[in-house]
Amino acid sequence: MTRVDTRRVDGPVDLAAFAGEHGWLFQRDGVGVAGRGLWQRVASDDADHVLADLGARVLAIGARPFAPDAPWDLVIPQHQLRVDADGSAWETVIGPATVTSTHSSPAPDTIGPIRVEPVEPPDEWCTTVGRATELIRGGHADKIVLCREVVATADRTIPPSVLIGRLRDRFARCFVFSVDGLVGASPELLVERVGDTVRSQPMAGTARRSADAATDERLRAELFASPTYRHEHQLTIDMVHDTLLDFTSYLDFEPEPAIVPLANVFHLASRVEGRLSSPAASALDLQAALHPTPAVSGRPRDAAVRLIATLEGRDRGRYAGTVGWVDGAGNGCWAVTIRCAQIDTDDSRRARIHAGCGLVADSDPERELAESEAKLQAILSVLED
Repeated sequence: MTRVDTRRVDGPVDLAAFAGEHGWLFQRDGVGVAGRGLWQRVASDDADHVLADLGARVLAIGARPFAPDAPWDLVIPQHQLRVDADGSAWETVIGPATVTSTHSSPAPDTIGPIRVEPVEPPDEWCTTVGRATELIRGGHADKIVLCREVVATADRTIPPSVLIGRLRDRFARCFVFSVDGLVGASPELLVERVGDTVRSQPMAGTARRSADAATDERLRAELFASPTYRHEHQLTIDMVHDTLLDFTSYLDFEPEPAIVPLANVFHLASRVEGRLSSPAASALDLQAALHPTPAVSGRPRDAAVRLIATLEGRDRGRYAGTVGWVDGAGNGCWAVTIRCAQIDTDDSRRARIHAGCGLVADSDPERELAESEAKLQAILSVLED
């Protein structure tokens, strides 16, 4: 029988420092999980069963790809640290306590200049946006989310810990994560399960921010009043609500979206919350049912995913997938994998960066291009520091 030791940790803890350069991390506002030292990789379909055998406090961390049918796995770290919403911290060690250091060797605190190359030239991407809106007007979908991809290349290795520190400072309200070279700061809660409570905060509809206060306020008001973005947002809310309804005895959502301000953009967001039916579905099952939401794919979902494959013509990888954790009791938290960089496993000086734009019938290609630039800059600015 596998030995599992869990103890409460007194005093402040730093999840990012615990994960170090080569560990795994998922946190927001100091709440979340971290791990180091690989105990086991487990297929997503087997994770709930394996964790239940190890104990309620044992957790797995993972990031799934965008492609809904693509196989993926989660990591069960040997040494785990968890901080709950009430501030309590818990340390778990699986097997012999061989992983003891709480810090990795310090990485360089600078990355240096980077070179950015678009995978698809902006004018060609705008043409693709035009093709997508024609398909929507032709009745093939209500919404299609297209993403742009750029490749950033530095003169030296890109250290995940440096990006984590910068992202945590710049996007304090986001879920900051590092999973096998995928590093980012997502503002969007896909689903959280705590006991029989389930929560989600879908986001759809984005506007660039301005350094000028008056202009910033105008852009905020225009986003809230925009029929295009409000329609895009409602499509996402309806899908999340209808999906979670099958798992709940009670479910409700905010009647009006809120504006979520980030360092570079505004988002429309609505909170969904309810009570799970018994027996409660695990957080892993809930994220599987919700992925991909219309915010990263479109609607109807299956039609949108097929059209994306045709229009984009390339694999998104783990961008627009899900990232998060689940424990042996089925509790967990998952975010939509946006605002991220995938560091190349073969050349750690290179990183793939994506930005997605939700398109409806009257979407304007030039406006969508500007939105994509604002989203790309969120990660590029962190790399360029």
